[in-house]
Amino acid sequence: MLGLGGGILLVPILTMFFGVNLHYAMGASLISVIATSSGAAAAYLRTGLSNIRIGLFLVMATTSGGLVGAALAGVVPPRALELVLGLALAYSAYVTMRQLHAELPADLPVDPLAMRLGLEGTYYDRRLDQEVKYRATHVRAGFVAMLGAGVLSGLLGIGSGAFKVLAMDYFMRLPMKVSTATSNFMIGITAAASAGVYFGRGDIHPVIAAPVAMGVLVGASLGTAVMARMRNTTVRKAFLPIIVYLAASMILRGLGVLS
Repeated sequence: MLGLGGGILLVPILTMFFGVNLHYAMGASLISVIATSSGAAAAYLRTGLSNIRIGLFLVMATTSGGLVGAALAGVVPPRALELVLGLALAYSAYVTMRQLHAELPADLPVDPLAMRLGLEGTYYDRRLDQEVKYRATHVRAGFVAMLGAGVLSGLLGIGSGAFKVLAMDYFMRLPMKVSTATSNFMIGITAAASAGVYFGRGDIHPVIAAPVAMGVLVGASLGTAVMARMRNTTVRKAFLPIIVYLAASMILRGLGVLS
């Protein structure tokens, strides 16, 4: 529903509530992100919410970053990983609050690169009962942000859906529904690139990963049906409290306040 891929929720849940080793949790999370993407992306493609052209352009950055991040994950201490995740989430919450009530982007500058690459589209919004046209802006900034999102994906095993959504929503000024739907399409590709590294390192435990992936696949199918009937502002408001809670939890764990 929010384009997060589930990984950003699963890593804290598996480690804090189920006592799973952080690296096993990240490995299971990456597998679940692939399952989420598979379940949600097909539905969003049928409704026209997911923009394949934008997704394939940006996934070049996220996949490259994911490979770099996955290689670094084996040498970075777990507490450092948790602190990095917490700080990244805190910034995500700040950015989301700044545009909490924006239904659709307005008065956007024309980006020549977006026009040359055809980074635009339309979709029918059921909730607003209107055809919505949009075009990306600040494409270079969005591409760099996606590269960072890929590094975080590989480093933290989260699929970095939150950061992809924010990059498209805040930097590229796409409608929130398009951002979340396109993020769901992209996260599976980014996670697959990182999962191979985790598998080779022995960080994917089948007994943990398999039931988690099955659960999120069912949840993803339900989430896509709900999101299509929501306003863009409602999606953003649902996105915010999850990010705030997880940011605080991960920062406190990274600082050793919580175990």
